[in-house]
Amino acid sequence: MMSKNQQKNQLPCLQPRKRLIKINAATNPHYGRPPQDLGVSNLVQQGCVILDKPCGPTSHQVVAWVKNILNLEKAGHGGTLDPAVSGVLPIAFGSSTNALQVLLTAGKEYISLMKLHKTIPEEKITKTLNKFVGDINQIPPVRSAVKRVRRKRQIYYIDILEIMDRDVLFRVGCEAGTYIRTLCVDIGKTLHTGAHLEELRRTRVGCLTEENTFTLQTLKDAYTFWKEDDNPSQLLTCLNPVEYLFSHLPAIIIRDSAVDALCHGAHLAVPGIVELDTGIKKGDAATVFTLKNEVVALVHAEMSTEEMIQRDTGVCATLSRVLMKKGTYPSVWKKT
Repeated sequence: MMSKNQQKNQLPCLQPRKRLIKINAATNPHYGRPPQDLGVSNLVQQGCVILDKPCGPTSHQVVAWVKNILNLEKAGHGGTLDPAVSGVLPIAFGSSTNALQVLLTAGKEYISLMKLHKTIPEEKITKTLNKFVGDINQIPPVRSAVKRVRRKRQIYYIDILEIMDRDVLFRVGCEAGTYIRTLCVDIGKTLHTGAHLEELRRTRVGCLTEENTFTLQTLKDAYTFWKEDDNPSQLLTCLNPVEYLFSHLPAIIIRDSAVDALCHGAHLAVPGIVELDTGIKKGDAATVFTLKNEVVALVHAEMSTEEMIQRDTGVCATLSRVLMKKGTYPSVWKKT
């Protein structure tokens, strides 16, 4: 069981959830397919890999290498890392690139090495870093892909791992879009010493951690074994179905008869729900899945978990993005 401190020093998406059953329902085996049954050929065309990006290349260059390794026409990454930064870089293939936007709501975690420009007491360093936990205001650095305007971001936690002279090694959990380089500069200003970011590694994107990553060389070797030796086992270890990218969001499971309606743009009504996670609040983002665990759509909740469980009618979630192809499940709804 997690201690209170462990629960506090984690990304919001890692708060424990429970799955509640609203009604018992079965799924028709003739429609759709469980993600774990996709097979290596389908995963190469519409799956994803969590790559351990090396220092040096841009994120765009790494995606280009992945496209070349897997012989892909289309691929994209979820969350740019600067050339000098290593770590977790989710990459999706084909139609699955449409799902990458979901990672914009996932918090990020980094291990950062900050260099102070003067030596000061450790107690003062610790006290100052703790002041940056919570809402902060940042102006993106000059070399950034966004407009340089002041914006609010949230720091969920800062854990100091080691202080050695002017080097401060710390772990930081933050909202997507936070600039750690700017954070270090701002910490230096508050300390009246000056500071800069020396090294940076991303260790987590939502529920995707560095333990889930694979190197470019491992991916290339696995693909070669599959193509030349007809051995898909290593490649299957590297690749994941697109559903893997949604693990940080609460889930709503719907009956087969409701699937095609959502694929055609209908909002989700309470009678379509079979199961759902605890902790959903009105306005939250959530993911809709089939009973076979296939992703159907991203939605914005119009009711809390408790309301969805208690009510029998009403629109409980509005569509944000449809991710399943029309016709995957039969149409049993009437157009008006």
